[in-house]
Amino acid sequence: METAIAEDVFGSTDDGIQVNRYTLINGVISLQVINYGATITSLKVDGLDVVLGFENIFSTNNGVNALHGGLKGLDKVVWNTAVSSNSVVFSYLSKDGDEGYPGDVLYNVKYSLNENGEVRLDFSAMVSSATPINLANHVYFNLGGHTSGAAGLNDHVMRMTCSHYTPVSDKLIPTGEIAPVVGTIFDLRFPTRLGDVLPSCPGGDNNGFDHNFVVSGDSHQLNLVCRVEHPTTGIWLECLTDQPGCQFYTGNFIPANDSLKGKDRSVYKKHGGFCLETQKFPNSVNQPNFPNSVVRPGDVYKHTVVYKLGKN
Repeated sequence: METAIAEDVFGSTDDGIQVNRYTLINGVISLQVINYGATITSLKVDGLDVVLGFENIFSTNNGVNALHGGLKGLDKVVWNTAVSSNSVVFSYLSKDGDEGYPGDVLYNVKYSLNENGEVRLDFSAMVSSATPINLANHVYFNLGGHTSGAAGLNDHVMRMTCSHYTPVSDKLIPTGEIAPVVGTIFDLRFPTRLGDVLPSCPGGDNNGFDHNFVVSGDSHQLNLVCRVEHPTTGIWLECLTDQPGCQFYTGNFIPANDSLKGKDRSVYKKHGGFCLETQKFPNSVNQPNFPNSVVRPGDVYKHTVVYKLGKN
């Protein structure tokens, strides 16, 4: 089955640059992405939107740490776009010194959708000077529907294949340890209802999962990270990647009040969605035992993640 792709205008930036939206449809799956930040804004399974998002780009860094690429990361710039028969490719040239990072970096992200319900993201990058690169996709899922909130998140049943994770400091930065999940709240190797474990997760007022899990398998192939199901909607999601890590995050820092207004007149609150950010381990540049995240001239950074969706 061919993937149908349509283009329209999503809006414009403060300085008047047009932002375009691209809709990819194949079977019961509909994916929308925009060239502002190469961002997923909608993902529908049989008509139900299962990702959080906003109606426009103006909806609302992290102390001493560089989070998400800096104050103006790759999610806050307009990317160039090329459309092919079944995919949309975004590209962006980050100049030497951008956000304090060395070297020119040419980034490419390809979004494709096939008849098997697979949303595939292929990242690549080339550099002019040695620089750390650790791209990730930060889409928020809620298979109960993007408006179902924490109640919807609680009902998700997750099974992760990961037997180890990377513990963090009180600043949520990995310490360099690689620890087994057995006997901890991070042992999700058997089907686990999230609402049964979230109250016991660390973080105080911001309790929940926000940890990097170690992906098992060969880095030269796509490895299954997890399978998540929502019993009421019947929608399931599998995440596969060739990366060594996956950050599982449950929206712990989404405001608990009504301040975050989303699309379809929704309000997003704490634990309103979850992320599966495949990646190199965070803090790799400071931990010699972690997988290397520095890319050098002549090398090509490559990273693939597949989010496969369906309905029981």
